[in-house]
Amino acid sequence: MIRTENLTKIFRADEVETIALKDVNIGIEEGEFVAIMGPSGCGKTTLLNILGLLDTPTIGEYLYRGRNVSRLNDAQRTIERKGKIGFIFQSYNLIEELTVFENVELPLIYMGISQSERMMCVNNVLERLRVSHRAKSFPRQLSGGQQQRVAIARAVVTRPELILADEPTGNLDSINGAEVIELLTELNSDGTTIIMVTHSPTDADKANRIIHLFDGHVLSENYRKAI
Repeated sequence: MIRTENLTKIFRADEVETIALKDVNIGIEEGEFVAIMGPSGCGKTTLLNILGLLDTPTIGEYLYRGRNVSRLNDAQRTIERKGKIGFIFQSYNLIEELTVFENVELPLIYMGISQSERMMCVNNVLERLRVSHRAKSFPRQLSGGQQQRVAIARAVVTRPELILADEPTGNLDSINGAEVIELLTELNSDGTTIIMVTHSPTDADKANRIIHLFDGHVLSENYRKAI
């Protein structure tokens, strides 16, 4: 599903050059649950952003389902990821002015889905993630665990083939964090490919494979269990 070849990302500011990723070569099969680990500043989020078509590599290639998407412009990347890739962030990134229902509905509006189908899809996913009773609430009225459930609902409402999660339990207590990982495991069992950045060995242990980054390099890969 995913392959990178000598993927390198360099950030330049004034005369300062920072190498965030250097010659990263990885392959991810459809249906895998992959955890990416490493110390802060090692390039985990940068790699996730490139895999999610939010950014492009400076050098190297990124192939998504065999197609080289390394040099797509912003508009082309937006089209490429629409409905295919869902994002879950540590800070939830919910829109405070919108209700829970409206936050989850938003990706479907961007896709041009009809109102009746949007209502059915949103109600189904809110029910599945056990937050349907908060559909009319605003994010500020929710607990951290509920906000992350809503963020997951928004990520999966389009039925994406790939979910990218950046420290999805980082702002949660252990109980809510365990529930979020359980939800991701269920989604993976249903066939969704998941790539998760995490600092937590406990969370990473749920993945099929752990990729360890250090200073922008792939240090090692450990297979935990078969897909």
